Amino acid sequence: MSSQFDVETPEPRTTDRWRVFAPLRFREYRLLIAAVSLSIFAEGMWTVVAALQVIALDNDPAALSLVATCLGTGLVCFVLVGGIAADRLNRRNIIITVEVVNLAVVSTIAVLSWSGALRIWHMAVAATCLGIAVAFFFPAYSALLPRLLPAEQLLAANGIEGMVRPVLQQAIGPAAAGVLVGLTFPWIGATTVATLFAIGLALLVATRPAAVAGEEPIDHKHVLHDLRDGFAFMTRTPWLLWTLLVASVYVLVVLGPIEVLVPFIAEQRFADGPRAYGFIMAGFGLGSAFGALAVSSTRMPRRYLTAMMAIWGLGAMPLIVVGTTWSFPLMLTAAFFVGVGDGASMVIWGTLLQRRVPTEMLGRVSSLDFFVSLVFLPVSYAIAGPLSKIVGMQWIFLVSGLLPAALTAIAWTAGKMRTDELANPV
Repeated sequence: MSSQFDVETPEPRTTDRWRVFAPLRFREYRLLIAAVSLSIFAEGMWTVVAALQVIALDNDPAALSLVATCLGTGLVCFVLVGGIAADRLNRRNIIITVEVVNLAVVSTIAVLSWSGALRIWHMAVAATCLGIAVAFFFPAYSALLPRLLPAEQLLAANGIEGMVRPVLQQAIGPAAAGVLVGLTFPWIGATTVATLFAIGLALLVATRPAAVAGEEPIDHKHVLHDLRDGFAFMTRTPWLLWTLLVASVYVLVVLGPIEVLVPFIAEQRFADGPRAYGFIMAGFGLGSAFGALAVSSTRMPRRYLTAMMAIWGLGAMPLIVVGTTWSFPLMLTAAFFVGVGDGASMVIWGTLLQRRVPTEMLGRVSSLDFFVSLVFLPVSYAIAGPLSKIVGMQWIFLVSGLLPAALTAIAWTAGKMRTDELANPV
């Protein structure tokens, strides 16, 4: 197995009980996941810090929609470039560069906030830069893992990331940021985020950059030719195409309401809005971690496409409760179960890309995955705030909870996923 890092000889086969921890036997993977974990924690804190900073500057859902739209726009506009870069350049160097950008952007916001010079347009520019950084990170990280670990350990590695990301990004990070900013000031939260990015950067730099052993150099053609090859693979692969089409609509109806409207729901319905918002997002994160752990602790389901689509579609239904209840425990429980569906389905999905997409084009296909899935992300962010002034939030979340189930059922049928998964076991 070729690797971007120095990889030790694997130890004897891990029992099923400890399957999820098998990738941690590899030293460079341990350093990588430690650095990524710190960055994920920082991103989780930043979600709440940025939202509360915007509210402190301009208590208007439209302002938060603007900042969130800039984040999504930066991601969508550059994710295809990020995928091509992941197939052409050193993935470790790409990830390090992303961390440098994250550190510089958040440090600048912290200084501006501390000095009292921060404005909404600063937050919008920062969000755009962070979105571009994410666009380069995900294709590089997705393409790196199959070169770093044996194929049979990819499900476990995705499970580790699937547990770490929700716990730190959607649970501990938001909760910590809500408490910290609630007790102090947004600039202190931004400074803490910048410190976490700095430590993560130090760990990434400490990894050993080794040449990829046993791998023939690839004669890359024109950039547009590379992109066309990745797009052609996607369009001629029905399960991939239909899943991405559903994902694009799912993003439109689900992510905007969660990211833009939940902070205001918490402010309106609960006494301590920032803290309540942080813990609601924490509930979602813990649910995602539970779902990821449950899936990665076992073997890939034989009917993996059916399982993924069922979990994904039904998992959004508790959003109906989020839009209607004024009970904090009930909203927290609903967020947890939405997270379970998200975490379980995403671990299966990430593993399928790494197992069924040729390694030499995984960066491009991963970037197309993010592009097609997130093409409506800026639109979702942009319309969620203004739409809430016209339509009640409970009706917005009703659509968010019901539509994914119908979409996944259509995709499962149209993509002939039952036939495909039986003919292509993984």
